[in-house]
Amino acid sequence: MKDFEQLMSVWQGQPANDRLSVDEVLKQVKKGIKDITNQLYWGIVVMVAVLVLTFSILFFFAWSWVTCAGIMIMLITMLLYAVMIIRNYRILNKRDATLNPTEYLQDLKQYQRNRAKTTGWFYYCYVLLISVGLSLYFTEILKHSSTPYKILVYGLSVIWIMFLTFYYKKRIFRNEEEKLNLMIDRLERLQGQFE
Repeated sequence: MKDFEQLMSVWQGQPANDRLSVDEVLKQVKKGIKDITNQLYWGIVVMVAVLVLTFSILFFFAWSWVTCAGIMIMLITMLLYAVMIIRNYRILNKRDATLNPTEYLQDLKQYQRNRAKTTGWFYYCYVLLISVGLSLYFTEILKHSSTPYKILVYGLSVIWIMFLTFYYKKRIFRNEEEKLNLMIDRLERLQGQFE
């Protein structure tokens, strides 16, 4: 009998699953999505500006085939990344969460899978191809520079690329992943309430 009472007290001490308010969850999901889409929007704006700048460098400041090849590698790589960002932005803006939360949940999961691909192999390919393009570009530009200046430029470039690869990538994508997981979890819990 004592074991039963102890079991009952443990069972009653368990926190009850709180029922989620539909309006509150949808408001939080919309706010989270707005934050992510704003980040993607400004990423698109910056990428377009960098593409225009890189194209003008190709058009006005490319002196040899090595310089042109380096800039073309960077242009194609940035264009592919811009297309990927635009596609992700369209996935998030395609539907309204309040109209059909189930379809919206599927869109969020699709976005999460696409983003996982981006943070995986594509990001490293992106950094590698940008590095190759910069190396080819700097080979021609720094041909007549002093050795200490070349070491400084190449060293700063390597440090910048390492920073983007090992610190910035983890920080940015982890924050976004946490937001997405929280929104997906809330929508799944909300969906479970109505099943």
